Amino acid sequence: MPLLICFVVVLLAATGIALWPLWERRRRERLAARPFPAAWRRLLRRHVPLVARLPARQQLRLKGLMQVFLAEKPILGCRGLRVTDEVRVTIAALACLPLLGAARGVYPELRQVLVYPGAFVVDRPVTEGGVQSDQRRVLAGESWSQGQVLLAWDEVKRGAATPGDGHNVVIHEFAHQLDQAGGRANGAPALPTAEAYRRWSTVMQNEFDALRWRLANGEPGLIDAYAATDPAEFFAVISELFFERPVELAAMHPALYAELRGYYRLDPASWT
Repeated sequence: MPLLICFVVVLLAATGIALWPLWERRRRERLAARPFPAAWRRLLRRHVPLVARLPARQQLRLKGLMQVFLAEKPILGCRGLRVTDEVRVTIAALACLPLLGAARGVYPELRQVLVYPGAFVVDRPVTEGGVQSDQRRVLAGESWSQGQVLLAWDEVKRGAATPGDGHNVVIHEFAHQLDQAGGRANGAPALPTAEAYRRWSTVMQNEFDALRWRLANGEPGLIDAYAATDPAEFFAVISELFFERPVELAAMHPALYAELRGYYRLDPASWT
């Protein structure tokens, strides 16, 4: 090893600076700084109209995150699906939206994204009466704590093309990825302080209980019934609304919107 390089390695080690994270950060900075391909820009305009709502600075940051995401996360076609640039750009744009505000890495635990042409079937273990069995479910998306996200391409396309309906399978599943960072999804993603967790827990529990009460009484509302499944699904569903229908969410559920704004460090209601 050349003397100068050896000296630098020893110096960094002595000062406690981790070499790998430093190199990794610089590599990602180089990826993000690359010129964004013109063909990808056209695909965004055509297939992901939500991006046009973003302020110019956020659009630029999103494109940088997308280039890192696409360089690091394999997107694999299943059941005969061919992974085109449209597939890759659409998924990357929507997956990176939740990363725009806070510096939390690019889904460090995610290893790959599996894309099916349409709905796919998974077997889930269930226990009834002390007996465990597999329950077969047909899904449009799934996030696994083992580092995989599964998506149905027809639902990805539909969600990307209709950004005002509050339903987006990519945002939903990648909200689960954030929730699963470091453990099982429970509706409480990583927060900076114990006080932040207490506030989050109070607001989310109140809103979750209010949703279940509304559903039990047959009253209409903004938040989809699927959010009442459990706290993890509640977080994923309200994350879809946060990015797709932020003005309505802020007006109808201000405390909930404030918690999401603090977590994502974004204010999508100001983009419209």
